[in-house]
Amino acid sequence: MTPTAPTAPTAPTAPTAPTAPTAPTSPADPDTPVTRVLVANRGEIARRVFATCRREGIGTVAVFSDADADSPHVAEADAAVRLPGSTSAETYLRGDLVIDAARRAGADAIHPGYGFLSENADFARAVQDAGLVWIGPPVKAIEIMGSKVESKAMMRDAGVPVLDRLDPASVTEADLPVLVKASAGGGGRGMRVVRELASLTDEIEAAAREALSAFGDATVFCERYLETGRHIEVQVMADRHGTVWAVGERECSIQRRHQKVIEEAPSPLVERTPGMRERLFDAARAATTAIDYEGAGTVEFLADERGEFYFLETNTRLQVEHPVTECTTGLDLVSLQLHVAADGGLPAAPPPTTGHAIEVRLYAEDPARDWQPQSGTLHEVDFGSAVQFDVPGSGTLPAEGLRVDSGVVGGSVVGVHYDPMLAKVIAVAPTRRRAAAVLASAMERAHLLGLRTNRDLLVRVLRHPSFLAGDTDTAFFATHGLAALARPLVGGDELRLSALAAALAEAAGRRAAAPVGRSLPSGWRNLPSVPQRAVYTVGAAEGEELVVEYRLGRDGLVTEVDDCTLVRCDARSVVLDHAGVRRTFTVLVHGSHVAVHSALGPVALERRPRFVDPSATVAAGSLVAPMPGSVVRIGVAVGDRVTAGQPIVWLEAMKMEHTITAPADGVVTDLAVSVGQQVEVDAVLAVVSELSDTQPTDTQPADTQPTDTEPADTEPHESREGEQS
Repeated sequence: MTPTAPTAPTAPTAPTAPTAPTAPTSPADPDTPVTRVLVANRGEIARRVFATCRREGIGTVAVFSDADADSPHVAEADAAVRLPGSTSAETYLRGDLVIDAARRAGADAIHPGYGFLSENADFARAVQDAGLVWIGPPVKAIEIMGSKVESKAMMRDAGVPVLDRLDPASVTEADLPVLVKASAGGGGRGMRVVRELASLTDEIEAAAREALSAFGDATVFCERYLETGRHIEVQVMADRHGTVWAVGERECSIQRRHQKVIEEAPSPLVERTPGMRERLFDAARAATTAIDYEGAGTVEFLADERGEFYFLETNTRLQVEHPVTECTTGLDLVSLQLHVAADGGLPAAPPPTTGHAIEVRLYAEDPARDWQPQSGTLHEVDFGSAVQFDVPGSGTLPAEGLRVDSGVVGGSVVGVHYDPMLAKVIAVAPTRRRAAAVLASAMERAHLLGLRTNRDLLVRVLRHPSFLAGDTDTAFFATHGLAALARPLVGGDELRLSALAAALAEAAGRRAAAPVGRSLPSGWRNLPSVPQRAVYTVGAAEGEELVVEYRLGRDGLVTEVDDCTLVRCDARSVVLDHAGVRRTFTVLVHGSHVAVHSALGPVALERRPRFVDPSATVAAGSLVAPMPGSVVRIGVAVGDRVTAGQPIVWLEAMKMEHTITAPADGVVTDLAVSVGQQVEVDAVLAVVSELSDTQPTDTQPADTQPTDTEPADTEPHESREGEQS
């Protein structure tokens, strides 16, 4: 069943793991507690903060852009204030509008969430100047940590291990590979790995351009790149009375584009390395104390297999992956943020870690196509028995079970203005292997329809022998082969059986909607005739073609699938007996999108139309936009000769730059776009025609740098979380 109401579900109370109080007593309990909180954010983080506020009897206020008018977080709040516009720059990055919204809705506090303005010192200062409670760290701490260059210098002085900064002008071949990083942000934005000295300048310029778009600051720097590092971070919590907690560590080593994909607590590396946890916690507390920190934060490190580690940054906010810490400690970190912001104190020590929790980030993206983001409508989403936005001990999530933090429901539209993350799904269990097994099964059985996702990749990683052995690092996808990990979970005969179920269910749906003859089987004839035929592509319109042929007659189902009998069928459920084994298939259909779910695994299909609209065809060699976006750069001109894989156009969408390359050697015969132009999905960007036999082929490829046009000013977007070396 697809969730349609944005309220948190309930589940039976079960035995819980040891927990700490969600509002700890202290020598300085708050005299003026917060009564109404505005969350200066959107999606799942807004809903997460609202969940804690509801449990504690605190009123909630949402803000929303025009693109988010129908978002679940808007309906879930006690009050909501519109921020006119759709882009981040027009809405969630406008601190003045957010503060005005708090005043108008009667909020007495602002929680920044993560991304957007959460690490903006000027915004934090303005909130306090407006007489509102800032549910975050001190302004000075945000300012210090806002510059990776300055923060690393301070950490070195505090005795925290750091990687040396490299001056881009002095980088030599001996320093390679190096990592170019944005000074003012993270989440993979403004970050490039450079392996060839000749490309350093171009990569620095690209990183600076992306950093300026995301964070409003083009400052970048270089440091040594560790190919196989482990990303380890420590959750810290500090009050205003001198207590500093190192709550527990998390490992976030499995990443793509320097952005986290799978997180867990505790870290397998730390667990097996004697003395590492103590050294790690000491360093995290030293980093926290050095900047007089208050509230929730995360100190991030890059570690090697020997357990040596180096400071990366301190995130002065709640992290996307905070649920794995909550699930293994029983703490409600948002509750603690509220408590500390109201001048409450912490007990002397945090609770111990119990069990193991793993979180996966479900994205609307195609890993097999260079992590290409997807946009459109998510017609159906259901994670079964998973509990939303809860922690062990707060009433609904058992000590072993599933939690989901999501900003979408069935019918939600995933646009191009924000991050394409659909949900975080978390499993908690007594052991790491059991948590991985439970989570893989839950992801495999989740009902999803309408958008391509990274679900198959997540399941394959969770079941991979190296992951189960704890042998993970930031090069996991490169080491084990992204193509193999991203391939569909279901193939061969199992795929054919699922496609047959889809065709039967669709036919049953058409018969049920027919004005006459509903009781007759689809395609029924008194005499044998040609079989019924359905054509699908696997995954998307450009995927592998799958032809299904069958006939329903007096003797039942006749099909190319051997030893297959139809037991029963309707528009949503099909039961087939195959080789003596009975299986049930749930079939979800919306337009041409078809999803088949069974114990064999999930299958996403796209129904091919019987007749193709001639107006929908494009010229051979056309490069089309894979998603809606803005053209930020063009690297060629009409008449230029190009080689296969050469960049032609750069698009910015969903907070990232995407490069559109030539599919083959040829000549650019048409450029249909210009810098700054907004394009829709499937819009023709350029045409690369094949070289004729009479044209010489020994020319150099066209220069990919802009000539007389500068990249258009692009608007900043929320930074995706995640960081590696």
